[in-house]
Amino acid sequence: MKTNAISATAALAVATWAAHAHAAQPSELAQIQQEIAALRQSYDQRIAALEARLREAEAKATAAANAAVAPPPAAASPSAGANAFNPALSLILSGTYASLQRDPEDFRIAGFIPGGEELGPGPRGFSLGESELGVYANVDPWFWGGLNLALTPENEAEVEEAFLQTTALPYGLTVKFGRAFSGIGYLNSQHAHTWDFVDAPLAYQAFLGKQFGDDGVALRWLAPTDLFVELGAELGRGRNFPGSDRDRNGAGAQALFAHLGGDLGVSSNWRAGVSWLRTTPREREFDDQDLAGNEVLNSFSGTSRLWIVDGVWKWAPNGNATRTNFKLQGEWFWRREDGSLNYDVDGAASPGRYASRQSGGYLQAVYQFVPAWRVGLRYDRLHPGSADFGANAAVLATPDHKPSRGSLMFDWSPSEFSRWRLQLARDKSRADEADNELFLQYQMSLGAHGAHSY
Repeated sequence: MKTNAISATAALAVATWAAHAHAAQPSELAQIQQEIAALRQSYDQRIAALEARLREAEAKATAAANAAVAPPPAAASPSAGANAFNPALSLILSGTYASLQRDPEDFRIAGFIPGGEELGPGPRGFSLGESELGVYANVDPWFWGGLNLALTPENEAEVEEAFLQTTALPYGLTVKFGRAFSGIGYLNSQHAHTWDFVDAPLAYQAFLGKQFGDDGVALRWLAPTDLFVELGAELGRGRNFPGSDRDRNGAGAQALFAHLGGDLGVSSNWRAGVSWLRTTPREREFDDQDLAGNEVLNSFSGTSRLWIVDGVWKWAPNGNATRTNFKLQGEWFWRREDGSLNYDVDGAASPGRYASRQSGGYLQAVYQFVPAWRVGLRYDRLHPGSADFGANAAVLATPDHKPSRGSLMFDWSPSEFSRWRLQLARDKSRADEADNELFLQYQMSLGAHGAHSY
């Protein structure tokens, strides 16, 4: 109704000026026409601003309603009838061509205990990336669930997520149980095909073994406020790095996190968070190299504590990101580990104290300068901190190298279902020599695929 009133006022003003202009002189007529044009432009701008605010309010209302009931990624509408409980199927296909200066088999983040076989830039040449098969559906009025299978280039199928989540708990509470990515940090809960770069930041590789997922239960609370406030707690088996699978009762991992967010005017919004993860690995084995250059197998048992702070700021003119938008994102990690380290498990089997204090993070910016085209920059930095090897100090090196990496990315998305990406990087993870890297990647989405998280 506000738009109709403004339009009627503008029409009356135009008619009034036109009546006066009938008897006006040519110069006076030109001036009147200019004033009419300026008046029309002013009203058009006000109407556009009101419409943008209306769209924003509708989007907030929809997001709040969705968050309150935690719908599946591809929830069916109530009018769908029996189809409301049919599963939504999605398939993400990806592939990569990599040109690497250094042998990827020798990749090592100097000074940091390796977190798994998936670290590093991947193989040289053409390779099939990690494809994802997702199945999501409502179970009944109280639950919905999902399964996400990762199909690896080695022809293996891994269950990334297989969970159930409540939809009808009061007071903004939801419970998720099964296997799922943890809610810690910003990037951890997102699937790889939603990342803005080909690979995970070095901090995620060093501190979480790329990405932390676990078997367990998670409780979340969404506050009924205009400001986005989310609190979460998780209990899990602790089977993945920085933990290890173990044959014990109880929980091997505990996590807490808090996220805040909101709008900054019509064109900007933000989210910030803090997270804590505690795991208790037992005989967590890893390949290492001693001071003599020998390849050895070590193991760690003890307690690993990780703190994360994260933040993201997004900008789009009047909240419309279809043409141009900008995102600034960053996270910082602190890890503290205490326990014992067994040096050369299959040889010397020498136990000794182990304690380390390490940190690191990344900062990245991604700008969509025209529809479908984006450019991004990311800088990774790790600090080895201090490490105490106790009785094994004479055979294991104290870390002093500060791994870093700079990445430049261009991508083109001809539709919301396909993306082509070029990435250049200079990786200084190794202590002896840098690696110049080039990646070409494609990602294609088939089937029903829901909206990504913020």
